Amino acid sequence: MTKGWLNSAGISELARKLVRFILSVTGYGRHFVYTAMVNYPTEANFMMPLPAYPVEKMCKIIDGFSPGATKLSRAFAAASLYYNYSQTEKCFKLEDETDAHGLHGWELAGMYRDGYANEDCVKQYGVMPRPHWITTEFGGTRIEQVLKRFGGNIIFSNGLQDPWSRGSVLKNISSSIVALVTEKGAHHADLRSATSKDPDWLVNQRKQEVEIIQKWISEYNLDMKQG
Repeated sequence: MTKGWLNSAGISELARKLVRFILSVTGYGRHFVYTAMVNYPTEANFMMPLPAYPVEKMCKIIDGFSPGATKLSRAFAAASLYYNYSQTEKCFKLEDETDAHGLHGWELAGMYRDGYANEDCVKQYGVMPRPHWITTEFGGTRIEQVLKRFGGNIIFSNGLQDPWSRGSVLKNISSSIVALVTEKGAHHADLRSATSKDPDWLVNQRKQEVEIIQKWISEYNLDMKQG
């Protein structure tokens, strides 16, 4: 007979904590976020070689396991899609991972923004955090009012598949500060090279962006002639 936490509920909670710990240590948790970020409608290799809509593929991998499979085995198999979709890797050396996109710079940005322990930031990067600098310099606590008064000719393009979209501008602020929101879009999907496999919504989004920018250029040229 089990006592205290050593019962089915306690073991289940311990398993959840173990999975979270392992994911944080190995970096798999971070790469689940990256996969969501690049949940493009076509194959791409921006972060890693991945299939179209890789999040859906990960979910199918997880759901394909038998009911008795461990959470760790499910998580590992799903993360392996990110690390080894090309099926060319024989060993995942996560500690030697390259940083081709300069993503480690976000660690400094996070320290600067969130006010990490000063000594840690100075020791690692040689700078002193200024957590209030961004809002002091650019505003942000009431970003819509700041942009409406001081901004113009901006397109906020957001795909709701991208986790970062939650922190962006998702509605029009003025006639020249426009939000284009796509339900199936991911991280800067519209700025990627066009392909014959692009869905209609992506083609139309790019077309709309071009039309908006062309209108701004025409207005500028007209102002210059009249001035």
